Amino acid sequence: MKKLLHLFAPLALVLLTIGLGAVVTLGGISFFLPSPDVRSLAWIYLKTTFNTTFSISPLAPEAVTAIVWDYRGLDTLFETSVMFLAIVGALMVFRGLSEELLMQHKVGEGGLSLIVKTVTRITIVMITAVGASLALHGHLTPGGGFQGGATIAVAPMIMITTFSLYFLAKKLAIKKAILFRSIGLAVIAITAYLVLVTALVGGGYAYIFQNQAKVGSPYSVPSYIGDGIVLGGTLILFNVAETLAVAFGFVALFILISIPEVLAKEVVSKGEE
Repeated sequence: MKKLLHLFAPLALVLLTIGLGAVVTLGGISFFLPSPDVRSLAWIYLKTTFNTTFSISPLAPEAVTAIVWDYRGLDTLFETSVMFLAIVGALMVFRGLSEELLMQHKVGEGGLSLIVKTVTRITIVMITAVGASLALHGHLTPGGGFQGGATIAVAPMIMITTFSLYFLAKKLAIKKAILFRSIGLAVIAITAYLVLVTALVGGGYAYIFQNQAKVGSPYSVPSYIGDGIVLGGTLILFNVAETLAVAFGFVALFILISIPEVLAKEVVSKGEE
């Protein structure tokens, strides 16, 4: 009986894999393949995202980033605001937390073995490089600010596990993480109004989240450096700013959720007094 129970989990996993593969192969949820025709809205996005002859093109080869920060930029701004408010709420609960308190308790001081720490130091550099690449190339290839920031945020999480919360708090205080996140959010806000303010100063007219020139508004953020380096106008600015906001927002949350329960209760109880 025990042997059968041990075989049940891998057998169920194999059957699940085969089932999901069959569903995908057969067209999702039916026994008929989906139509090869691209829907009209998708066709417009694919046709215009990097079209130098089209008046409303964001001039970025990566259609997803163009949709996120250009075609539906206001939606993305509100999504970022929701995450910002969630982090603010968590920080308010732990508003009595200070680096001095973490230093006093030296939470998790010591960490794992020297071998693990050495491997982690190398891994952290690689993780940060991959995250930066996703952010800086998000207007050219799949990636973007959120993906890059979330990837970079893995590094401090590994640091907490390998070294200690006390170690991370010494290297990157929670107040600094909040500062860098605030800088990222400020750059997003400035970029959203960048073309509009430029147009108003010049006596013209533009739109919120305007990237490239539109009909009646000949104002743009440069899309190229030289002859061959594509920037995508405001898209690279949004990606870099979103990376800061997401990465350091997660760092602040990781520090909070890594606090031992006894210390967390002490901080919360003081905040309620």
